[in-house]
Amino acid sequence: MSLSRTQWLLLAVTGIVLVQAAALLLLGQPPICTCGFVNLWHSEVLSSGNSQHLTDWYTFSHIIHGLLFYLGLYLAFPRMSVLKRLVIATGIEVAWEIAENTPMVIDFYRQQALAQGYTGDSIINSVFDTFAMIGGFFLAYRLPVRASVAIGIALEAFAGYWIHDGLTLNVMNFIHQFDFISKWQSEA
Repeated sequence: MSLSRTQWLLLAVTGIVLVQAAALLLLGQPPICTCGFVNLWHSEVLSSGNSQHLTDWYTFSHIIHGLLFYLGLYLAFPRMSVLKRLVIATGIEVAWEIAENTPMVIDFYRQQALAQGYTGDSIINSVFDTFAMIGGFFLAYRLPVRASVAIGIALEAFAGYWIHDGLTLNVMNFIHQFDFISKWQSEA
């Protein structure tokens, strides 16, 4: 029995996610929250449970990753199949998830107002972040461009309002930490 092209591509996505889990295990990240249980949603940003459960406030950023990856890969490779673009997007997301959980990046994040005490992601949280990206990717594939843009802006505004953080602020803080942003975030 031979696999179809679609099955091979889906198998590639699965394999990339398994590499992600294995790499995070080798980096010493816990499989689940060290608290011993897993919640579907964890809402406390300034807590030891942040980035340890299935989803949290930063899940929205990963959905936006998927929207952006779809757009970027569509523009770069308009004739490539959606599933091939998904394989590439998954590879990019997994590369980020692994880099994000290296000691150097974890230490860098700890310098930010909302990430003091951050220890990186649990493996299950990181894998679910990748699933969120895949969900965002398929939203962008299925929805009109305006709807994808509206969803991205709404998710970013929602997280920005409630926790004073989001993808844009996260990227800005990664490039340069502005005092006024740090002050505003510490008021959350």
